[in-house]
Amino acid sequence: MSNERTALTAPRAETSADAGSPANRKANYRPEVQGLRAFAVLMVVTYHVWLGRVSGGVDVFLLISAFLMTLSFTRKIEGGTPLRLLNHWLHLLKRLLPAVVVVVLGVLAGTWAILPQSRWPDVLDQAWGSLLYRQNWLLADSAVDYYAQDHAGASPLQHFWSLSIQGQVFVLWPLVFAGTALLSRLLSRWTGNDHALFRCRPLLAMAFGAIFAVSLTYSIGQTTTNQAHAYFDTGARLWEFALGSLLALALPYLKAGRVVRVVLGWAGLAAMLSCGLLLTVDRSFPGFIALWPTLAAAAIISAGQSGSRFGVDRLLTWKPLVALGDNSYALYLWHWPLLVLTLAGAGITAPNLVQGLCIVAASVALAVLTTRYVEMPLRGWRWPKRRAWRTAVVIATCGAVLAGPVTLWQGQLTTDEAAAASQPKELTPGAAALAPENAGKPTPEAKIIPAPAAMKNEWADIDGLCTDGNVPGDPLLQGCLQNNKPEKVTKRIVVLGDSHAQQYMAALGPIAKSHGWEVVTLLKGNCRFGGQSPERDADCNAFNAASAQYVLDHRPDAVFTVASLTHKDAPYETEVPQYLEGIKPFTDAGMDVVGIRDNPRFNINMPECVQKNGAGAAECNVPKQESLAGSSPLDAYRGKVPGLHLMDMSDFICADGTCPAVVGNVYVYKDDNHLTKTYVQSMIPMFEQRLLATTGWK
Repeated sequence: MSNERTALTAPRAETSADAGSPANRKANYRPEVQGLRAFAVLMVVTYHVWLGRVSGGVDVFLLISAFLMTLSFTRKIEGGTPLRLLNHWLHLLKRLLPAVVVVVLGVLAGTWAILPQSRWPDVLDQAWGSLLYRQNWLLADSAVDYYAQDHAGASPLQHFWSLSIQGQVFVLWPLVFAGTALLSRLLSRWTGNDHALFRCRPLLAMAFGAIFAVSLTYSIGQTTTNQAHAYFDTGARLWEFALGSLLALALPYLKAGRVVRVVLGWAGLAAMLSCGLLLTVDRSFPGFIALWPTLAAAAIISAGQSGSRFGVDRLLTWKPLVALGDNSYALYLWHWPLLVLTLAGAGITAPNLVQGLCIVAASVALAVLTTRYVEMPLRGWRWPKRRAWRTAVVIATCGAVLAGPVTLWQGQLTTDEAAAASQPKELTPGAAALAPENAGKPTPEAKIIPAPAAMKNEWADIDGLCTDGNVPGDPLLQGCLQNNKPEKVTKRIVVLGDSHAQQYMAALGPIAKSHGWEVVTLLKGNCRFGGQSPERDADCNAFNAASAQYVLDHRPDAVFTVASLTHKDAPYETEVPQYLEGIKPFTDAGMDVVGIRDNPRFNINMPECVQKNGAGAAECNVPKQESLAGSSPLDAYRGKVPGLHLMDMSDFICADGTCPAVVGNVYVYKDDNHLTKTYVQSMIPMFEQRLLATTGWK
């Protein structure tokens, strides 16, 4: 579930939501679209709750929202009705925001009651992202950031990314309509033909056709090269909205016969429902494959009201289905956080049939209550409709109702973080508590550091990008970092590997500065340094080859690596694939190589375990034989490569046959496998002593 990506449904809207009289609205109302929306939301909820997959339903919702908006604005332009964009945006926010505020407040309450404290900061950040319609960019950044805070479960607010994209399009699309209307008027005056105003439909078709072509091309390219980011990228999704707009513009000219409509409708529904089962939506969208669900939905809408008792519209206009479509916005808002919080509270990864039905039933009940007692009363409230500033007041009030608690909560977390960090060092000895001279001494009572709110900042610091002669020529190594160059360099060291090599920079960096060593790091997440091996992916092998060449070209005095590889399950620790083959060219060239033993990996998030169960809980203190190999893999390297110096710091990580989550009132791990910066810093005296003793360096 942690990799599951969800999407928020389009807001409920009638075909002519802002145009014409009530009679016209009734005449233009398309109940089959509401039924389609209901089918889509049922499909998405079912896939999320029981299948743990993405359905493609979000793409249907994006298309529907643009389809309805285009019908409304086109009718206004062709009817000569002023667009009044400010009023439109205010009216839209007044409709959308209240339900958002209610759901997010409910999620915050559930977060406080259920989720561990280290997850609170991310949820609060996403609460702002949801309120300000920028959630998709938060998730886009974290999706491609290996060093983003890792949690065992999905965020209860991550589904708001779709609403954020829609909010951005709801600003952009009216500007396209306004620009097209202005161009149409200018052409009308230039040609002296008043009827030119009615040619706005071809102009709109050209505008949205261009957006469709450019966005789809961009989406295909980004999905191929950077799919994790593209999934949340507004630019990679614009073509889906544009397709909905093109469908709305073309609809009056689509005059298919009854039989064709029947076949088109059922074929579209079958394709839409099967999309998530047949395609890996979460790993291949939103490239050209997303044409599957969007074209399926377009086929259903094009079929429209067939007038046949065998048409799919007979099903889509079924009153219970239309009623569910009327509540689909709120249902989409509620179902995902209820699912995530239920799984987190129950400590399970997926619900069974009964649990899933309870989640769905609760989601529907909350959706109906939210629609009836929040969305509909505010939509029908006349006072804000009389003046634009009144609508703005309602919107600002809704925002303040959410912003206030979020601000206060974040302020409290900052205060708690400062209080924990300001404790005397003797209360938080960390690894020093495991030193031989402290054996048997009790650790004093104190707050565990770092505070949960600070956990995302627990990556080891490296001063900055490589400069001068250290800048690599190979573009694969453009992320090269180094510590600030000492005035007098006594030794040059290159650190190679992944995030487990980086974490030791919290000790090696300060030690290097005290000794006048220059340290350069060439690091790639999830890419342990070693020789070329089929056990690594092609990108990692290429990075390691480029790193090795950099070392041979620059000839540092020493290379620092992680020399073993730990795993979550048995075998818990192994040799690094092709490790000796990878370092031998360095030692042959006269360089020292330091190989440090890896730290344990676990099946649970260790700090979250402590926050949920307490530091003394058995599940937060894992037996060493379930974390590290009985005999160190480093023993297999000894004597095989002259110049290889092996370090083992595991006795300052695990002790008395246990690998605990907390040592000396310091969190040892920031997640399920990375040491915290704070804990590694507490190892500095022991690390320095052992490094110098192992290498013989002065």
